[in-house]
Amino acid sequence: MANKFYSVVVKDVEKTTDECSVVSFELSDEVKSDFRFRQGQYLTLRAKINGEDVRRSYSLCSSPVDDQWKVAIKKIDGGKFSTFANDVLKKGDVLEVMPPNGRFFVEVDSAKAKNYVAFAAGSGITPILSIIKTHLTLEPESTFQLFYVNRSVSTIILKEEIEGLKNRFLDRLEIFHFLTQEQRSTPLFNGRLDEEKMETIYNRLIDVESIDDYFICGPTDMIFMIRDFLQDRGIDSKKIHFELFNTNGSKNATKKKKREIDTSILSQITVREGGKDFNFTIPRGSDNILDAALNNNADLPFACKGGVCCTCRAKLIEGQVEMEVNYALEKDEVEAGYILTCQSVPVSEKVVVDFEA
Repeated sequence: MANKFYSVVVKDVEKTTDECSVVSFELSDEVKSDFRFRQGQYLTLRAKINGEDVRRSYSLCSSPVDDQWKVAIKKIDGGKFSTFANDVLKKGDVLEVMPPNGRFFVEVDSAKAKNYVAFAAGSGITPILSIIKTHLTLEPESTFQLFYVNRSVSTIILKEEIEGLKNRFLDRLEIFHFLTQEQRSTPLFNGRLDEEKMETIYNRLIDVESIDDYFICGPTDMIFMIRDFLQDRGIDSKKIHFELFNTNGSKNATKKKKREIDTSILSQITVREGGKDFNFTIPRGSDNILDAALNNNADLPFACKGGVCCTCRAKLIEGQVEMEVNYALEKDEVEAGYILTCQSVPVSEKVVVDFEA
């Protein structure tokens, strides 16, 4: 069951940098089948922290070929779960873990020789590492180029694993490190990726005509800058894949302007999940479906609440909603009636959504 939490033992907590820990999990044989994953997917973790139910999604940095489940968690200022994971969590503890989810991958094809390019910054390397290892292992003729931004050498997350991959795939993996707080001998590799650097990379370092897919993961503004740069140069959007961790502070995270709605009128909401219907009413347009349901004591799947992770995806069976932000659903899913309940505000008299459709 994709939306069910399992109690999972922490196998180990290893420091990869001063501010990042790699958490690995011990899965029993009977649940391993539920936790099969694709390269680039993530786990949603849940813990009681100071009495609060805290959930966060972290990308798997291990590959499906490893038969291991590992996530790298970087400590961020004010981050409840990341601070807990780095300062409190230890081997033998039990966490609530949801089976792998996410769409940040392309299918592996061992019969083809494909060429990939990846752009990452900081902890954005976690799904990228899984993607690189999987494709280079299972596609023996494929190549990868990685452009990776960090503050300094000492802050490079999973540095040993990255170097191990480079040594293993010497002829098929190129890695370019960019540092923002340490001076490098080549000016190109000093500082963050920007349009000027992208112009150099595009024209001199990659063979654009041969690239099958691009992967991007890191700060939101970097992701959209690179995406827009590539699209402006005629790269098919279907070849550009990106994973957002959050949309905080992003100029791209603009919400749709809602219509004027009379909140004195009630909306009747029906949520179908787990084979049961859950009914409640809220003032029309006053709140999103997920938060309103949780406030009425419903037990529904969610993680980011930012329109990014797709954990709260459901199908709109009846009625109308306005979805304020959507970074997770594809165009065809929206056209088929799927919504992110954390971003969907009811605007009709009756709304029915199904989490299992």
